[in-house]
Amino acid sequence: MDTPPRYTSRPLPDYRHFPGTTPHPTRHPSGHSYGGAGATDLPDLNRTDWRDCEDYLYGIDLFNQGYWWECHEVLEGLWLAAGRRSPAGHALQAVIQCAAAHLKMTTRHPLSAGRLFAHSLRHLAHSGPAILGLDLDLMLRDTRAFLNRQSAAGAHLVLDFREPTPQ
Repeated sequence: MDTPPRYTSRPLPDYRHFPGTTPHPTRHPSGHSYGGAGATDLPDLNRTDWRDCEDYLYGIDLFNQGYWWECHEVLEGLWLAAGRRSPAGHALQAVIQCAAAHLKMTTRHPLSAGRLFAHSLRHLAHSGPAILGLDLDLMLRDTRAFLNRQSAAGAHLVLDFREPTPQ
């Protein structure tokens, strides 16, 4: 795949955080998000249209651009707002776990990456393969290829903005 699409115009952070290598984004004075206010009053994506959620779309942008730590940070609040055991919560957690697996693989921790990927598979079983505009099966396939070193590029998330067809 070529350059993945961007879904927001929000600027990307100054650097990708790699724990132990770069300044911690929120705790270190040199961090790219140091002193920034965390997101508040986040919507429940089980009840709110994800297409209108700037934080969700930005989290997908971060994933697609290889800002996996930052993606996790942005999507975690939405995961908690959606409810950990809800369909949207499980889908968000699958994305978070895949982002973390990419980060671990990139920082040469393949066993941790494999464990995180296994967690994402369990979340998929509770969310269904297509939710929040995501093709989660494709995300998992591409993440697996990255972890197995069959692909140099990480997974990219392409959102489907079409309205779901009534069942």
